[in-house]
Amino acid sequence: YFISCKMNKSELIRKYNVAGPRYTSYPTVPYWDNPPKTIDWLDSVNVQLDHDQNVCLYIHLPFCESLCTYCGCNTRITTNHSVEEPYIEALLKEWMMYINKFETTPTIREIHLGGGTPTFFSPVNLALLLNGIFSLANKHADLECSFEAHPQNTTVQHLEELYRWGFRRVSFGIQDFNSDVQKIINRKQSFEKVQEITHVARQVGFTSINFDLIYGLPLQTVNTIMDTINKVCILRPDRIAFYSYAHVPWIKRSQRKFTEHDLPIGLAKSLLYEAGKELLENVGYIEVGMDHFALKSDVLFEAMSGDSLNRNFMGYTTSRNKLLVGLGVSSISDSWNCFVQNVKTVEEYYDSIAKNELPIFKGHLLNKEDQIIRSHILNIMCRFETNWNSPELQILEMDQILNRLSELESDGLIELTPFHLKVTSKGRAFIRNICMAFDLRLMRNSPMSVLFSSTV
Repeated sequence: YFISCKMNKSELIRKYNVAGPRYTSYPTVPYWDNPPKTIDWLDSVNVQLDHDQNVCLYIHLPFCESLCTYCGCNTRITTNHSVEEPYIEALLKEWMMYINKFETTPTIREIHLGGGTPTFFSPVNLALLLNGIFSLANKHADLECSFEAHPQNTTVQHLEELYRWGFRRVSFGIQDFNSDVQKIINRKQSFEKVQEITHVARQVGFTSINFDLIYGLPLQTVNTIMDTINKVCILRPDRIAFYSYAHVPWIKRSQRKFTEHDLPIGLAKSLLYEAGKELLENVGYIEVGMDHFALKSDVLFEAMSGDSLNRNFMGYTTSRNKLLVGLGVSSISDSWNCFVQNVKTVEEYYDSIAKNELPIFKGHLLNKEDQIIRSHILNIMCRFETNWNSPELQILEMDQILNRLSELESDGLIELTPFHLKVTSKGRAFIRNICMAFDLRLMRNSPMSVLFSSTV
């Protein structure tokens, strides 16, 4: 044990830098092998609505005017804004299909507009969308609304219109301020533009501003990351998503615009994160979950402190609501014991909607083992600890999981006591590896090809 604990950071990175999931779900999408029928999915939704009328909505708006070469999202590149109204019409028809299948009127607890680029859509059309959504449901007294925005095309009118509909959080996609990095990833916005739109958002009344930053992008160095983080600290957003670039060129062909030779990998990539993390913590940001930081005044920190932090396909959220309905192309929905995903192309989506069919093309019904493991992974991701001190939190293969955890303990990444795991400060950089010890589906189905990005 003492010999193993003396492994330095570079040795730990060499050992644990393997391909692994990000665990926005368990089971992860490649291992969805128990597809539900549409009626099964709707039954699971109504069970949750009967228990709790609250629903979270994720709406995918896929259109972008230009392609960011690092991006792993489902997007449609176009400068033709005539696509806006037909897509909104289809979204509202999909929502109406759900409303007609619900056995009770839902109460919207959270709504998130993601993409793509939601601010590709005009303020008028976003208002048209939101009016259609809210006209068919109740609003929660503590409704939380957020949207993703590109600093280059977000206007005062966007911010004012969305604020009018209850939006109080905006997430600006920054990624990096270095001009060479911006050029190679085709994501250009100046510090001055970001400073201007951040100031306007605060003037309008937004109370939680997030910056998305990525480490591990091509041409990044410790010096460029420190310069970016120092500029971010001047603007002092309420929260920051500082996450690892996922290099998956076999899935996203746009990532072939650069090669692995342009990328910081292994220890070099880890040093980018460590440098950024130290700067952020020095000015008052607290690490929340994996790759997220927040000021103590932000609701994300409050959720972690109050044990209400949750993680789903929208990332980290501040409520533990169990029903998420995704609308739009490629959106994923979650009723806790069932996942479904919508079709991935706009054409397929329109075709399903025209036939008055929910545009679902795949999914997974969770068994009891899936649900237990999902609980443990969520606990680790959100609270850096989990326990199995009751029979309902244990599974037949718990001994195998404990065997895998013992090596992580020997390397100082976790502390194990009877029926309890706690992630150490050293282990937070390897949180995905710790979750992988619980991932029985990954262990049983050792992939013959690479499915996931590297964990470090």
